Amino acid sequence: MYSRRTCGLCDKARAVILAERDRSPGSFDFEEVFIDGDDRLEMEYGIRVPVVEVNGEEEFEIAVEPSRFRRLIRG
Repeated sequence: MYSRRTCGLCDKARAVILAERDRSPGSFDFEEVFIDGDDRLEMEYGIRVPVVEVNGEEEFEIAVEPSRFRRLIRG
């Protein structure tokens, strides 16, 4: 997930992702990349954060829909 350190939408997206990971321990890894201060990432993601990738593909921007996220990670 690409996010900012102070971002309410990022907090909500993170909560959805971590709740699903808690329901399915070991089912997926979670990595958060903060774009703050990184010019390249700021240009690429800017105001779109949070941006969530699943298996290397951008799947969510701004918000994470829980049931769709669940389907994606369960393959």
